[in-house]
Amino acid sequence: MLRIALEIAEDRWSETGLDWNALACAVCDAALKATPFEHWSSAAEVLEVSVQLTNDAEVQELNRDYRGKDKPTNVLSFPMIEMRELADGLLAPEQLLGDVVLALETVAAEAAAQGKTLRDHGLHLIAHGFLHLLGYDHETGAADAEAMEALERRALAELNVADPYGE
Repeated sequence: MLRIALEIAEDRWSETGLDWNALACAVCDAALKATPFEHWSSAAEVLEVSVQLTNDAEVQELNRDYRGKDKPTNVLSFPMIEMRELADGLLAPEQLLGDVVLALETVAAEAAAQGKTLRDHGLHLIAHGFLHLLGYDHETGAADAEAMEALERRALAELNVADPYGE
C-alpha cells in the first residue's frame, strides 16, 4: 500500500484552500498505478513517500547542498531506494521510497506563466517527482523522457488534469 506523509513547511500552501494531502495521495496513487509497480498499491507492505511543500529559499538550499546548483527549482526528488532494489520488490513491511519537495514561489510563477492553475501544476510536479523516486529519469535520453512524460500524462488524466506537455 502507498502512504503519503505530507508536510506543509510553507504556510502559503495551506492558504491556497486546496487539500494538498488528498491531492498528493491521489496523484501518487495514479502515478504508481501507471507503472509496472502498480501491484504495490494493493500490497500488504507499506511504501511511504514524503512530500514537502515549502518555499524557494529552502529548495535553493537543498538544490545547492545536494545538486551543486545554487538556485531554486520547482521540484526536487530524493530517492531512498536504488532501482535494482525496487525491481527485487519490497523487502520490508514498511519501506521509505523517498522525498519529493516543491517550492511554492517557483511553482506558482511557472503555473501563471503557463496559464495553468496552481493545483494542476502542483499535481504534475508531485507526479514528476514521485516517478523520479521510482527510477524514471527524463535526463538520460529522449526515449526515457518520452516514457516518463507518458506516465505523467496517464496519471494526471486520472485526476482530470490536462496534458502538461500539450501546446
